[in-house]
Amino acid sequence: MGRVSDANERLIKAVAELIWTGSFGSTTIDQICVKAGVQKGSFYHFFDSKSEIAALALEAEWQKERAEWDRIFSPSVPPLLRLQGLARHSHLQQCEMKRLCGRVLGCPIFSLGAEISTRDSQIQGAIQRIMQQGLLYFEGAVRDAHALGQIRAPDAGAKARILYAYGEGLLTQARIHNTTDLLLEMEQGILDILGISSFPSVVA
Repeated sequence: MGRVSDANERLIKAVAELIWTGSFGSTTIDQICVKAGVQKGSFYHFFDSKSEIAALALEAEWQKERAEWDRIFSPSVPPLLRLQGLARHSHLQQCEMKRLCGRVLGCPIFSLGAEISTRDSQIQGAIQRIMQQGLLYFEGAVRDAHALGQIRAPDAGAKARILYAYGEGLLTQARIHNTTDLLLEMEQGILDILGISSFPSVVA
C-alpha cells in the first residue's frame, strides 16, 4: 500500500514540474510517467485524464506555497509589511527557480490558467478556487492597514484585486522576458497602488 501511495504522489509532483517548466499542451502522459518513474498503467489506475492530475497538482502546489503565505501574512506582521514580504518572497522564489531550471517560471497558476482554463472546466475550477484563496490574504492586509489609518482603502476587496492582478502580471512578464529584474519593481508598484511613499520601518 505504501508503494501505491508513493506512485500517486510522484505522478502529481511530476506533472506539476513538467507543466510549470513547460506547458500543459506540451506535457504528455508518457512524459509524466517517465519523470515519476512509474508505468503508464499506474497513471490510469489513479487518474482518468491529464486534466484531472493537473488540477490535483495545482492544489498540491498551492498547499505547499500556502504555508509560506501563512508565515508572510501572519496577523503578527504589520499589514503593509505583509505585502512587502510577499514581493520579496516572489523575487527570491523566481531567482531560485531560474537557478534550478535555467528560466524564470512565473506563477504556475496564472500560466496554466492563461493557457487552458477557458477550454477545461476542471482546471478552471481549481484555478478559480486557488485565486480566491490567495486574494483573501491581500484583502486581509489591506483591510488591516486601512483600519490602522495607514492607507485609504474603504473597499478592501477592490484594492486587493488590483494588487493581486499587478503582482501576477509582473510574474507573467518576468516569465515572458526571462528576467527576475522586473520583480524588483513590485515593492514600488505596491506603494504606488496604495498611494503611500514607503513601507513602515520595523521597530525593534
